[in-house]
Amino acid sequence: MSSANSQVGVVREELEEGQLWVLILDSPPANILDGAKIEVLTRSFRDAREVAQLKAIILAGAGDHFSFGASVEEHLPGAFDTMIPAFHDLFRALLAAEVPCLAAVNGRCLGGALELVTPCQRIWASPEASLGQPEITLGVFAPVASLLLADRVGRARAEELCVSGRVIDAAEAARIGLVDEVVAEPVAAAKEYAQTQLLSKSASSLRLAVRAARLERKALLADALAEVERLYLDTLMGTADAVEGLTSFVDKRRPVWRNR
Repeated sequence: MSSANSQVGVVREELEEGQLWVLILDSPPANILDGAKIEVLTRSFRDAREVAQLKAIILAGAGDHFSFGASVEEHLPGAFDTMIPAFHDLFRALLAAEVPCLAAVNGRCLGGALELVTPCQRIWASPEASLGQPEITLGVFAPVASLLLADRVGRARAEELCVSGRVIDAAEAARIGLVDEVVAEPVAAAKEYAQTQLLSKSASSLRLAVRAARLERKALLADALAEVERLYLDTLMGTADAVEGLTSFVDKRRPVWRNR
């Protein structure tokens, strides 16, 4: 059985009698993570917690790219104090669902999009994929990546990627452990993995295994994410350079840093 529901740029396909969901960001070419998509994704993960037979969720992007990242416009003054907490609630919902998550990355996977796939148990990327946390080039930082990226690539590499803002190709991403495998068809690989490694298992046991594996991390994140969020909202967005960096991106010009 296969069914699909589409809401505000997110398509949810339900496969294998509802045991497998594929959540597709569906506003190509950029698949920007705006507030509407974030709300739908958050609701999807909250729904997932209540679906007893659900054994895996795949995250994917329609078209040539997974996602260029979160909406820059919604990070500007007047919007960021709503956007940032909503984005962080998405991660709380993802972790609370305790369903194994898989990511299929094609093309660009940047900023908030990379943050979204980082907590997944497994990530496949296409050979032409590019991944990075370029927020620092806009005068801001990546709150979730600051906490979770090290779980995949180690603390030193995570800090380097967040501080430099550089974007890496799929080969380097695989070499450092940011992605697990480079394949021609990431969605097909994710579906095959779900079918061969997860769907034969007990859904309740899978969730308990996820809970056990992440118990310590989830406890640490409960306080750390709130603290990083305050740092972003109360301190970072009070600086001239954060506003300048975001505004210059929207205006398509080079930023003029004041270093404060």
